Amino acid sequence: MLELVIGDKALSSWSLRPWLALKRTGEAFTETLVSLRRPDSSTRIAEAGAPAGKVPILKNGDLVVWDSLAICEHLADRFPQARLWPVDADCRTLARCASAEMHSGFMSLRGEMPMDLHLRAELAPSPPVAADIRRIVGLWRSLRAAAGEGPWLLGPWSIADAMFAPVCTRFRTYGVDLAAFGDDGTAAAYVETALADPHFKEWEAAA
Repeated sequence: MLELVIGDKALSSWSLRPWLALKRTGEAFTETLVSLRRPDSSTRIAEAGAPAGKVPILKNGDLVVWDSLAICEHLADRFPQARLWPVDADCRTLARCASAEMHSGFMSLRGEMPMDLHLRAELAPSPPVAADIRRIVGLWRSLRAAAGEGPWLLGPWSIADAMFAPVCTRFRTYGVDLAAFGDDGTAAAYVETALADPHFKEWEAAA
């Protein structure tokens, strides 16, 4: 049985990503929640067996997989029938590029606009955050232009959509007007698609 150890659903953007990918496989799994920002959080995470002292982690038998993107890659390898990456080779490459950029970048956006599903606030982005938003809008528009049929970044749902799901929540939380950052409606429509996804709504309902 697979076990996914995650942090608070309202706050843990990195936990949301592999959870969405795991739901897309259709495989049964056990969900273990470790509350964050508490005095015993580090102890509980260590007791859960997290090698890097962070959540999420995926336990697959004796194998422990840490890091959100690594978990997603593991799931794609173990459950190829789920097609967590695009089938088309060029789209698959673009999905991996976008996922890697999200994994390692957009630090200003993360710092100033943290994920909080319970919060609604108007926040004027700083210049570095504005640059991050403009880049995301441009990236989403370019991916949608390369996509085939389907409403997701590269047509059918993929790991790239898992990686950017928390960003969609941030834009909603902080009232970001994407048109002010170069959107022609493509990025706004994508946010609506992501937030209406039944798997995301299941996660949000439990937050």
